[in-house]
Amino acid sequence: MMQVFDDPMFNMIFSYTRKQAIEDGNLIDVTEQAKEAGFKIPVAVSLNLYDGYIKPPEGLEGEGQSIEGRLHDLFTMCMLAMQENLDQSRINFQVLFLMSAEPRKLEEVEVICQCGPDDDMKPCITLMLPDDD
Repeated sequence: MMQVFDDPMFNMIFSYTRKQAIEDGNLIDVTEQAKEAGFKIPVAVSLNLYDGYIKPPEGLEGEGQSIEGRLHDLFTMCMLAMQENLDQSRINFQVLFLMSAEPRKLEEVEVICQCGPDDDMKPCITLMLPDDD
């Protein structure tokens, strides 16, 4: 639900809801997978994070890489960072992703975890890359 403002000084020019971002594919809802990792509120990841790092690059299928495994790694690192920063609604943390098998290449990626209200003012988490902010 969007809040309606009756104040004539408030002129909304543009509104883009979380629901619209998920419907458009700009945010990927990973709530069900996040629940398995212990998250209690809805979680979404940005399309750039999902396409760039969550989906394994081609050629890594035989290396034990999967969307589920990469999400698990992301959620684990996020939970650890959240435990160290309990009083913050926005934290940055690092995750290592395997990007190629031959030669073996790991990439350290900075991820932002933003906890805030969803469209209905209920808490949710968005995981994104710094460029997505």
